[in-house]
Amino acid sequence: MKRMIYAWGMLFVTTCTMGSVPAQNLIIYPAKGQSQEQMEKDKFECYSWAKQQTGFDPMVVSTQQTPASQGSTGGGAVKGAAKGALVGAGIGAIAGDAGKGAAIGAASGGAFGGLRSRSQRKQAEQVQRQQVSQTNQRISEYNRAYSACLEAKGYTVK
Repeated sequence: MKRMIYAWGMLFVTTCTMGSVPAQNLIIYPAKGQSQEQMEKDKFECYSWAKQQTGFDPMVVSTQQTPASQGSTGGGAVKGAAKGALVGAGIGAIAGDAGKGAAIGAASGGAFGGLRSRSQRKQAEQVQRQQVSQTNQRISEYNRAYSACLEAKGYTVK
């Protein structure tokens, strides 16, 4: 979503993106008396140039989930308990007490399943933080290129 606000001959451009990516807030002022039409033309040319130079399009910020963050990591304790109960029942049957083996297997399986689920969640959060950091860096690179282009065309960009 792109929102433009005009006030006293200045153009405020805000590009909002989805997810954890911060919005860009650039103030563009036509320092050489450029018309509104010329400014729009120049902004589009600079957008295209900055996109080509950086390989980043701020209008298409990826909100894809990583494989680690897709689906639920919850239920690990329950799944672990069920698997543990089956294994424990088998071992308990061999040892002579299937019920006791199933109970021990369920408890230990639940504990291991819960640990695995927590580990997967932490890993997914770490991947997400890395993606946000990389996207922020790419936005910064794009903004530098976009600003340089506009400044070369006679605009003040802050």
